[in-house]
Amino acid sequence: MANGGGGGGGGGGGGGSTLRMSSNIHANLLSLDASSSSSSSSSSSSSSSSSSSSVHEPKMDALIIPVTMEVPCDSRGQRMWWAFLASSMVTFFGGLFIILLWRTLKYLWTVCCHCGGKTKEAQKINNGSSQADGTLKPVDEKEEAVAAEVGWMTSVKDWAGVMISAQTLTGRVLVVLVFALSIGALVIYFIDSSNPIESCQNFYKDFTLQIDMAFNVFFLLYFGLRFIAANDKLWFWLEVNSVVDFFTVPPVFVSVYLNRSWLGLRFLRALRLIQFSEILQFLNILKTSNSIKLVNLLSIFISTWLTAAGFIHLVENSGDPWENFQNNQALTYWECVYLLMVTMSTVGYGDVYAKTTLGRLFMVFFILGGLAMFASYVPEIIELIGNRKKYGGSYSAVSGRKHIVVCGHITLESVSNFLKDFLHKDRDDVNVEIVFLHNISPNLELEALFKRHFTQVEFYQGSVLNPHDLARVKIESADACLILANKYCADPDAEDASNIMRVISIKNYHPKIRIITQMLQYHNKAHLLNIPSWNWKEGDDAICLAELKLGFIAQSCLAQGLSTMLANLFSMRSFIKIEEDTWQKYYLEGVSNEMYTEYLSSAFVGLSFPTVCELCFVKLKLLMIAIEYKSANRESRILINPGNHLKIQEGTLGFFIASDAKEVKRAFFYCKACHDDITDPKRIKKCGCKRPKMSIYKRMRRACCFDCGRSERDCWCMSGRVRGNVDTLERAFPLSSVSVNDCSTTFRAFEDEQPSTLSPKKKQRNGGMRNSPSSPKLMRHDPLLIPGNDQIDNMDSNVKKYDSTGMFHWCAPKEIEKVILTRSEAAMTVLSGHVVVCIFGDVSSALIGLRNLVMPLRASNFHYHELKHIVFVGSIEYLKREWETLHNFPKVSILPGTPLSRADLRAVNINLCDMCVILSANQNNIDDTSLQDKECILASLNIKSMQFDDSIGVLQANSQGFTPPGMDRSSPDNSPVHGMLRQPSITTGVNIPIITELVNDTNVQFLDQDDDDDPDTELYLTQPFACGTAFAVSVLDSLMSATYFNDNILTLIRTLVTGGATPELEALIAEENALRGGYSTPQTLANRDRCRVAQLALLDGPFADLGDGGCYGDLFCKALKTYNMLCFGIYRLRDAHLSTPSQCTKRYVITNPPYEFELVPTDLIFCLMQFDHNAGQSRASLSHSSHSSQSSSKKSSSVHSIPSTANRQNRPKSRESRDKQKKEMVYR
Repeated sequence: MANGGGGGGGGGGGGGSTLRMSSNIHANLLSLDASSSSSSSSSSSSSSSSSSSSVHEPKMDALIIPVTMEVPCDSRGQRMWWAFLASSMVTFFGGLFIILLWRTLKYLWTVCCHCGGKTKEAQKINNGSSQADGTLKPVDEKEEAVAAEVGWMTSVKDWAGVMISAQTLTGRVLVVLVFALSIGALVIYFIDSSNPIESCQNFYKDFTLQIDMAFNVFFLLYFGLRFIAANDKLWFWLEVNSVVDFFTVPPVFVSVYLNRSWLGLRFLRALRLIQFSEILQFLNILKTSNSIKLVNLLSIFISTWLTAAGFIHLVENSGDPWENFQNNQALTYWECVYLLMVTMSTVGYGDVYAKTTLGRLFMVFFILGGLAMFASYVPEIIELIGNRKKYGGSYSAVSGRKHIVVCGHITLESVSNFLKDFLHKDRDDVNVEIVFLHNISPNLELEALFKRHFTQVEFYQGSVLNPHDLARVKIESADACLILANKYCADPDAEDASNIMRVISIKNYHPKIRIITQMLQYHNKAHLLNIPSWNWKEGDDAICLAELKLGFIAQSCLAQGLSTMLANLFSMRSFIKIEEDTWQKYYLEGVSNEMYTEYLSSAFVGLSFPTVCELCFVKLKLLMIAIEYKSANRESRILINPGNHLKIQEGTLGFFIASDAKEVKRAFFYCKACHDDITDPKRIKKCGCKRPKMSIYKRMRRACCFDCGRSERDCWCMSGRVRGNVDTLERAFPLSSVSVNDCSTTFRAFEDEQPSTLSPKKKQRNGGMRNSPSSPKLMRHDPLLIPGNDQIDNMDSNVKKYDSTGMFHWCAPKEIEKVILTRSEAAMTVLSGHVVVCIFGDVSSALIGLRNLVMPLRASNFHYHELKHIVFVGSIEYLKREWETLHNFPKVSILPGTPLSRADLRAVNINLCDMCVILSANQNNIDDTSLQDKECILASLNIKSMQFDDSIGVLQANSQGFTPPGMDRSSPDNSPVHGMLRQPSITTGVNIPIITELVNDTNVQFLDQDDDDDPDTELYLTQPFACGTAFAVSVLDSLMSATYFNDNILTLIRTLVTGGATPELEALIAEENALRGGYSTPQTLANRDRCRVAQLALLDGPFADLGDGGCYGDLFCKALKTYNMLCFGIYRLRDAHLSTPSQCTKRYVITNPPYEFELVPTDLIFCLMQFDHNAGQSRASLSHSSHSSQSSSKKSSSVHSIPSTANRQNRPKSRESRDKQKKEMVYR
């Protein structure tokens, strides 16, 4: 036989019969059986004659097998395949017979022993009482021996079970090794399949046979372990793996004995591939159900395919036994593999087919099972491969490059807004890679967005709740993890709960990771404090959208348009240049400004905050609004426009408003020696000067000389006597408590005192003198007046006026029935200068947290008479649910009704209000985004279309009315009627100041019917947003990236818009869900001394001379020097640039105008003003608490604490009286 062909001849033919063979086999034997002939010529003639007569001979002869010169094989060439097959069959059936015989005998023995055991047991029970103890001992000893024997067998069985169960490392190694050797044996079969089915081989010289022998010896040992460990020996004997061993192991030993090799059933080793998925699970490679299922399907399909191909290869190359193996055909193993595949797929090209009867019979049955398997397995395999996560890989960290993980609500809108701000060109080079993790694969649009930013963005499919997915994105090495919230969800509490669970999962996996998460509801922030590893001091931040959204709107009630300005400052906007002289030109110039932080140069050390602020604005073209101040105990806090009592320390961090980050570097590079004479700020770059740390004497001398305008050589402020007492000076005047304006006074006072010490009383007296003869003498910020008369009175009283932190006005809890106004009561009550809050909601609406709207309006840096009365107009069922968080705030009333009712709006004098706020709690319950804002839009248009009779307002202003529930009329100063300068009434609703909250940005086009905004225009470019009459929560998305790049940004904005909410206050609210009242102490009253936002009118007052054609820079410097007031923007009439007068009263926001920007008289100036300690004890300044814009016939509040020129002459006397009272308090 040659080339794998199966010959004729059977084991039953006579030994002396004549050899028969076909002509094709004869040709192969010419080169293989050279040793059996005496010469080549005689062999050739003999073969020819035999071949010619083979047709007439009967088919009962044997076939010569290939013989090599080294193997003394049977000279007659008789095949021995039956010996190999018999060894397997005898082993299998012999073992099966023994197992069955053992079971039969065991059963019979059990039955017999059961009958005999009952008799013995009965006898034992009957005779047990009369038996002595000694007679029972032999029985006990026998039972112990049996128990010992069973224990030994059980231990061996358990040991074998552990060895093969992969429960231990040794077991896993053994299982993996058996599988690997099985695959190795299959590879040897593939190699041997190119040889004839049966051939003579010498075991000592055939390398593959030796390797196969070693493998099978190992398989035999492993079979023994499995047999010992098997509980049911019969079922073990019939297992697939056992059958594989029966038909592969014994033939190897037979081949060694016979010096022959028979391929036979060695292809059954392919069935071991079925265990491939188990092996991968042992190695912890397969972990998901889909991957396990995929490998299972593939292994079953491939093993069945290869096994069937091996059987076809055997029978086709051997032939049918009843045909004397003469109908064989020469097929390679891989041709049989090809044949089985085209058969399973029902293609059947016909180029290769089965010729033997056994092969065809096998194909009949195989095509049934194979077709079913092909039709079910292949589609499922393709589906699993197709459904395999496209984004299921792992992130590979790049050395030297940080990465952040973004998760939560991942959509096209949220991702595009985040990337637009995070990767903005105005930032420094952002060397941060963004890794998005979401359990839903991105759609085509989002996938395209990722591809456009493929250099900095990667997406992985998974969940942060799964530790495996967190490991995939390398959360332990990430710089931060950002969690986005769904702002438009129907259930905000459920969304917050989901994000809190994400925080818990991430913190549980890696407690040190910095997390910045968005929260929808303010009260849910308390749950974050329950997480042990949550630490806001380490950079963890929660951006509460409701808190900030309502805080922005509340600040607009105090200074209209401020919400737009702040939103633009904390968003990255590109500069859009417009040549035409339109309002958009000035608005967009301000939009390009953002908030940045930078450390201040050592040249500023020792200077006061107003001095540095003026220098930065005039010389560096930068606007500094706040600093990070570190106290003596190294705790840092952000101070916004702290005033002239605070000096700049070394390494102080400043907060700047600028157009890009490169401009802010000037504050760090500035050097007085190198840049003092430079006029172009772009030339201020890093110089080579060394900047040693200055002594306290040097810093104070520089501050003094800068203030008095002299050089350090000519300045007489500091004498040699002072230089010799620097230590005493440093102890007496800490850096943070010395005023620049009082440097000369301080040093002169120091010289007058004893050089060893400085009296605290003298220090306080000297510190209180801050006036210069040429400036207004009242209303300057004077922190050393604390405690003033007003605060002393507060401390002496036993009434709780503020909360326990001193940050907010507080009152005893009130029942909601006491603050409810009927329509008639509201109509008879004169309401003016108040805030009307139109709220849409019902008993099933989600709470929006109105406390966050009221808290900034009840900040303690307002005096009680300065608080604007708040009137809620809406459903009483909804307001009852919110009242629990509002009942501690004074001057709050409720009018049950609907904001769409004009009667309700007229009852609350909406035409006399300072601001009308329109909110809705039903916005997220509507699927159609275009209809989400329908209630707010209808209410806004309803108010704008209302007409008012001015005579009604005059009558109401002159009527006394009655005191409704919730209104405090205890004194005329506290009444909203008396003591206030009445404004001209508004006759049309268009002029009513309104701010409307929107959910869908595109709906802003419906608010103003006279604008020409395109529907596709971005929100910040629309007229309602620029004018501050519309606000959308989407503008807060930029805070995520802003907070990541600078964790102080969120603290600064919360300080600006929330009225003073602190982490300590949040912890207190988390305990009680309400503000707690507290008695006034010097510590709590000191918290009132913080700046607030206001609007300054240029129409009259101390800055009226600059309003007509003056420069903004002059106004900035004058306000800063005179009143410690920091200006940062303008609220200008929309048509102020037109030469012809316009009746339009709409205004727009201009952020941080340049120094030379020209002012107009109708401008309102955004400013950060200091707390006035004296406004609460005198009503003299109240008559100037508001100014009207005559050109617009609209009320516009100006700074309450700025006196008019007519009253300045009376102020020195009151100043002297306060100084006298203060001295009495000190000496007391």
